[in-house]
Amino acid sequence: MLALIALVWANYFDRPNTLFPGRPDLRLESCDIKSVMKKYQLSMGFLVLMFACNLGVPTLRAESTTTPALLPTPIPATTTPTFVSPPTTAPAPPRFFADEFDFATPFWEFLQSGGSASPSTVFENGALQITIPTPDTWYVGIHNVHTYSNVFIRAKIAAGAAGSMGLICRYDASNGWYEFNIDSGGKYSLLLGQWLAPGIAKYISIAAASSSQIQAGNVNAEIGLFCEENILSLYVNETLLRRLDVTNYGLTEGHSGLAAASYGDAPLIAAFEWIKLSEK
Repeated sequence: MLALIALVWANYFDRPNTLFPGRPDLRLESCDIKSVMKKYQLSMGFLVLMFACNLGVPTLRAESTTTPALLPTPIPATTTPTFVSPPTTAPAPPRFFADEFDFATPFWEFLQSGGSASPSTVFENGALQITIPTPDTWYVGIHNVHTYSNVFIRAKIAAGAAGSMGLICRYDASNGWYEFNIDSGGKYSLLLGQWLAPGIAKYISIAAASSSQIQAGNVNAEIGLFCEENILSLYVNETLLRRLDVTNYGLTEGHSGLAAASYGDAPLIAAFEWIKLSEK
């Protein structure tokens, strides 16, 4: 830019007098100076304009609103097998089935009557183990999937302390249930159980007796309860103990289950090795 101004100055002020070539001593007069200044001003304006154009005006660009695509997270290579968690819900069993208690399922509901502490249930070593820590406690487990009018329930049971273990048929929370028990005193009983309030049940004795099939001092046997129409058949070690007519008690349909109870001694540790439900 400065070089261009110097060039213009030299052309219009320092150059020789071209109007009077024979008189080099003469310089431009005022009128010529005005003319030259006009040319100079025009030239300067032209030069300034050229300079501005050469600088250039930056082009404004709108900021892109496009969201950049996210790249997938790389998965490191590994030779370790992927662990897949088991489903949280198990498929419902068929109407007639066997449960060997290899693992817990959501189909058992446990309810307590009496006792000052809560019993515990553990599925381990291929058995359902129930521990009742306090005396005079009744504990029932109801399989809550299917209801039955007629069903044959069998179970393999064992308990070491004074108490009882048994099976349940036609359980209805509103109307009651039938419960067949054997105890460590060598006796069996058939009871009608009914809820009076949450955690409070009453039992009505339908039948009770002793049997040589029940080992006194130790509950360890295979028991069975066959509920068919108005007749209930009681079994110990596949031997029929008794057949009883329960028409007067009016229970016709309900869930099946199991039971354990402590008497005066505690704790009671009861184990159900398996339970089976069949038509006969």
